[in-house]
Amino acid sequence: MKQFEQMKALIEEMNFNPYYNVVNGDNYIDLASNNYLGLAKAETVKKAAMAAIDKYGTSMCGSPVANGYINLFRVTERRLAEFLGTDDALIFPSCYQANTGIFTALAGDEDHIIVDTRAHSSIMQGIKGVRCKVSPFRHNDMEHLEKILSRSGSYARKFVVTDSVFSTDGSVAPIDAVVELCRRYDATPIVDDSHGFGVFGETGRGVLEHFGIKDFGGIFTASLAKAFANNGGVLAGSFETVEYLRLCCPHLAYSTAVPPAILGGILGALEAIEKDFTQISKRMWDYRKRVRASVMEAGMTLLDGASPINAVFTGNPRNTLLLSKELYEEGILSMAFVEPSVPQGECLVRLVASAGLSEAHIDRACDIIEDCKCVTSWS
Repeated sequence: MKQFEQMKALIEEMNFNPYYNVVNGDNYIDLASNNYLGLAKAETVKKAAMAAIDKYGTSMCGSPVANGYINLFRVTERRLAEFLGTDDALIFPSCYQANTGIFTALAGDEDHIIVDTRAHSSIMQGIKGVRCKVSPFRHNDMEHLEKILSRSGSYARKFVVTDSVFSTDGSVAPIDAVVELCRRYDATPIVDDSHGFGVFGETGRGVLEHFGIKDFGGIFTASLAKAFANNGGVLAGSFETVEYLRLCCPHLAYSTAVPPAILGGILGALEAIEKDFTQISKRMWDYRKRVRASVMEAGMTLLDGASPINAVFTGNPRNTLLLSKELYEEGILSMAFVEPSVPQGECLVRLVASAGLSEAHIDRACDIIEDCKCVTSWS
């Protein structure tokens, strides 16, 4: 409550709120979105979504267990599993529900969950709902992770949980090392690849492809509302795990199935990625490089992430709002992160240059960033 009151006072003082900000149809350069590949307005995706509406309507008005499991649902799950190289996959209404549902359905009193301290809120919320041993390991610290694993022999099952790409600072987890430690200590890796799926890998298949991981042996989740430009979340893994969760995960069974338009749109996004990923990806990474250069030219500090996320370190809420407000007034949408979304003293503004932006958009955005005046007033 204290943090809320302090933030509310700061917002009133600055006459600017970076959250729930209605754009009102004005022209802004969107550097806040997770639309990494720019597929949200792609014709292939829009046509596939509209075709699904024409055939099935706007909603199935029921859960997958009831009437929501139409043929298009199963086709989309199979295509996602094939794309990932896993046995099978499930589609949840959101990746948040997938992440919270895993632990409710799988973890018992005699199990041990070992989780990166910077893991996404959905993972942390899911873990809070179970009654097993939970041990955090320091962010991306494999020595600390191994130390915990080496002392976990008495537990029935061990789960090692991490994001692949951390959504605030853009840092990338050493997933290959995580998987190797899990194999060594007989643990199950659970990886949320929401900001890597459709972004990393030679063909956009995510961090498993990026790190050359074969026979993953764990549970993979990802949002379909980022590079895949739709809604929902995918959970993928072995036949046995997926079949169990299909029947026993309440977050899936008791939620209305994703609308047909989303299923169609996911298939459209898959088609676009399989056809044009090399070209789209090149543009995305080029834009990222140009934005980073402009941030440094402006004298701001960039966090050292290896993803398309450009995280500008601002330190405290005041600096964060100052930068976000100046960008907004000059026509750029950004994403401001303050406590408790990030640790105290580690506030930042996140800039993501989508491949869907034009060269003119990027030129203009870089000019605005380089001319930012608020940096001189940061304290």
